[in-house]
Amino acid sequence: MRDAAAAPAPEEAPGAPEPGSFRDRDGRVFYREGRVLRSLSPRAYADWQRLRGTRFFARHVEAGTVVATTDAGPLADGGGLVEHARIPFVSYPYEWPFGMLKDAALLHLELMRDALAEGFVLKDATPYNVQWRGARPVFIDVPSFEPLAPGGPWVGYRQFCELMLYPLMLQAYRGVDFRPWLRGRIDGIPAAEMQRLLSARDRLRPGVLLHVVAQSLLQRRFAGDGRNVRGALADAGFDKGLIESNVGKLARLVRGLEPPRVATEWSDYDRTHSYDAAGQAAKADFVRRAAASRRWRLAWDLGCNTGRFAEIVAPHAGCVVAMDADWMAIERLYAREREATPPGAILPLVINLADASPSQGWRGAERKDLAARGTPDLTLCLALVHHVVITANIPLADFIDWLSSLGTAVVIEFVGRGDEMVQALLANREDQYDDYTAETFRALLAARFRIRDELPLKDGRRTIFFAEPAPA
Repeated sequence: MRDAAAAPAPEEAPGAPEPGSFRDRDGRVFYREGRVLRSLSPRAYADWQRLRGTRFFARHVEAGTVVATTDAGPLADGGGLVEHARIPFVSYPYEWPFGMLKDAALLHLELMRDALAEGFVLKDATPYNVQWRGARPVFIDVPSFEPLAPGGPWVGYRQFCELMLYPLMLQAYRGVDFRPWLRGRIDGIPAAEMQRLLSARDRLRPGVLLHVVAQSLLQRRFAGDGRNVRGALADAGFDKGLIESNVGKLARLVRGLEPPRVATEWSDYDRTHSYDAAGQAAKADFVRRAAASRRWRLAWDLGCNTGRFAEIVAPHAGCVVAMDADWMAIERLYAREREATPPGAILPLVINLADASPSQGWRGAERKDLAARGTPDLTLCLALVHHVVITANIPLADFIDWLSSLGTAVVIEFVGRGDEMVQALLANREDQYDDYTAETFRALLAARFRIRDELPLKDGRRTIFFAEPAPA
């Protein structure tokens, strides 16, 4: 760690700024030589000096629920720098299964409870302040902790509702996928809109009258009247005990929310795949040999289903991101990783590769697309290509080109036209997929990668390849 004398003066360019951190003017994130640094305003730096001496902060850093943060020295303007431990791969709430959003909400409430006990409060309550080390949530926005002023409210309550509580309620009470709502509106679901999404019967469900209906009425009542709400709360004797009570009730409410238990297409893939035991074992052995050929910094498993092959890769990779469009398959993967001892190292995300999360937000840079967050050096594409080409209508060459652009090694499976899964996909659609042949696939792969190994499966109806990027 550099000493204070090495810290840059304010007029110096500190490094490459993080485009998504502009909303907090007191604590901007930037990158320098692989380090994650944050410049704090004089007020935020003074709060940090108090925060680092609290018992709750040290306890959560040690437990890994708050990102490890160290002082990197003062700045000439009276502010200062802190350095954060790096998160392996950034993800967003609109890519999480229900259980991950729920655990992020519960972590916020736990941190609020512990912070209040030592005179601090979280000024923000957004799930974007949580990232993941595998299945373990990590709170990353250290400047969100600030001293609680006497009579001060929890200003993050509304944000907590709109970005965490309402999306969870939407899926738990209405069976509606919350992810498109969060992807489509960066600030979440407003109370008035959430109220319109609920039926009259839903108003009797836990938390709806207080946290949806009442909040919608209050927001309409105070909208644009210019009153000092913080001052009025202090004058009315609003105190820390009321916040603590609200936080405790919210925690009990959130713990009771569960997604509907429905059968989805791939959630039972472990039982419904078309391999016999010997074929599945041969496929797993091939993946294991490829994974063990070196140590991988970042691995992706595209179309991971329930994550069994991601688990094979995990011992050989610093981080494995397992993605599938089937939310229940990812829900089950997360539950399994979460209950492991210690929690697993696989990050499970609900992502439809044909409609993956784009770069979006202010100037299209506040939230980044997949590749902009870190490209893999190993990618699994198992029983995937036929869905990309036939179901999503993506040309085979485009898909192989995209993989090649990542600079990744691949373990990729081609499912031939004679396989029953391809025949089922083609049964009710016009066959316009002249490019979908084993010969075309091999030629495209060989042109862009160096094939190191291959294995026929299911009596030759499928072939699995291990290929590395072709030399430049």
